[in-house]
Amino acid sequence: MENWQRGFVLHRKPYSETSLLVDLFTEETGRLAVLAKGARTKRSPLKGVLQPFTPLLLRWSGRGELKILTKAEPAAIGLPLEQIALFSGFYVNELIDRVLEKETPYPQLFQDYLHCLTQLASQPNQVEPVLRRFEFQLLQALGYGVDFCHCAGSGEWVDENMTYRYREERGFFASLIKDNLTFYGRELLAFEQREFHDPSILQAAKRFTRIALKPYLGGKSLKSRELFLQQGLKK
Repeated sequence: MENWQRGFVLHRKPYSETSLLVDLFTEETGRLAVLAKGARTKRSPLKGVLQPFTPLLLRWSGRGELKILTKAEPAAIGLPLEQIALFSGFYVNELIDRVLEKETPYPQLFQDYLHCLTQLASQPNQVEPVLRRFEFQLLQALGYGVDFCHCAGSGEWVDENMTYRYREERGFFASLIKDNLTFYGRELLAFEQREFHDPSILQAAKRFTRIALKPYLGGKSLKSRELFLQQGLKK
């Protein structure tokens, strides 16, 4: 690759005695894995640069599944995430790393991700609405085309006072059954507008995104959720 790309580190781990394996999320290429040779040595220009939540300018080479990182420079200072905002950032990173196909461009989602991190840093007491909006944007990027405004059975506009039951890949159907898959019309209309100010709407949004994201996660639990549980936090 000849041109620089904007990107972020999603995850990194040691490789051999001196190198790092790094998962990146970039603006034009999407998610990819690179080998950062010698990045753990004291004299490496990459040492200390490859940190999560730091906007980077990146270059790499190679045509295989694992690219070779050749350059990485900070494009700005790292976003100051602390405590629950930091764990929330790890959660978002893990979601991206788990559900996006490698080397598939998601330029709008990259902007959504940057906006999400910025909001987590600036609104550390409002992480739940920020996370819910990003989850809905991620589902949209994955081609998840649920119509929140119309009943999938009749095609009629959703009634805010009626209940609707979700059927995977089909949408919401008017139903008197009330279980984990049932939502009020007012909740669905709020989902469409990404309005999560009401605590009950926010809780319903969390329940829906858990249901919708589950098939993409392949039945494996998210490690970042364990961090929240260890800290006695809910996400």
